Amino acid sequence: MKSQIITVFGGAHIDRRGRIFGTTVAGASNPGAWFEEAGGGGFNAARNLARLGLDVRMISPRGGDSVGEMVSSAALAAGVDDRPFTFLDRRTPSYTAIIENDGNLVIALADMELYNLFSPRRLRQRALRETISESGLILTDANLPAETLAALTQNAHTQGKIVAAIAISPAKVIRLLPSLAYLDFLFMNEAEARAVTGQDVTDAKEWPVLLRESGLKGGVVTRGGRAVVAFRGHEVASIVPPRLDALGDVTGAGDALASGFLFALLQGSSVGESLRTGVAAARLTVASPLAVSENMNQQELKSAIALVPEAEILS
Repeated sequence: MKSQIITVFGGAHIDRRGRIFGTTVAGASNPGAWFEEAGGGGFNAARNLARLGLDVRMISPRGGDSVGEMVSSAALAAGVDDRPFTFLDRRTPSYTAIIENDGNLVIALADMELYNLFSPRRLRQRALRETISESGLILTDANLPAETLAALTQNAHTQGKIVAAIAISPAKVIRLLPSLAYLDFLFMNEAEARAVTGQDVTDAKEWPVLLRESGLKGGVVTRGGRAVVAFRGHEVASIVPPRLDALGDVTGAGDALASGFLFALLQGSSVGESLRTGVAAARLTVASPLAVSENMNQQELKSAIALVPEAEILS
């Protein structure tokens, strides 16, 4: 299991979430509570994959501050080989959200400018070239600049690596448009799929067709509690996620699904079985208050898979 190196590029920052206790009153002080933890789509996926026993490296810009140290500590705790490049005079990126009592987002502030300093030129550094060469799978999120994503994915694709990406948001996934032909899988929700294709559908089975026409070879589209669909070429599978009796926090669920899917794929599983594993990993995560469940390990994942129905093979 440790022989396959995975290198993850992208977001590794701090997530701050403030939840209002009662009814939200705009323009006023609202009683509530803060919670903060290390986060970022790429970093969440990296920690999940490391907890599942894989050899994972994380490449991300970092500030020379206490938040950067917090991220490094989280990487160490999860078993991730953390390889940041640090800007001593900058702040580590952050995401700060205010959430209503029912879980809906009121407003959020993403301070992510540091990621724009990850230029394509950095990929030419010897250490990064060697890391990519040694890896079997390259995973990135869309927090990085479009030109960097294009250079990274093209390089990895040319070397015959498995290349995957996490969309992050409708606004950020468009940075991956020049990279679609180099991706083996793109993990996204329906809003992000609409941003990629410029179209909307009512039937999940239509997404693979539209995404293939956009240049993708494979991908996964999540739809909240409705059927999630995955495809690779003309192989298509779908699963309706089982309902949970109680939810902890949905933060990180999509990153966990990508992690479980890729974990199974690297073991030689089919698209359908990889999707089932991904849904199980997401299930473990939404049952936890953390973006990366402390219960994410092979044994717990195996138990969670047993609670997920087998995928329906659509083609």
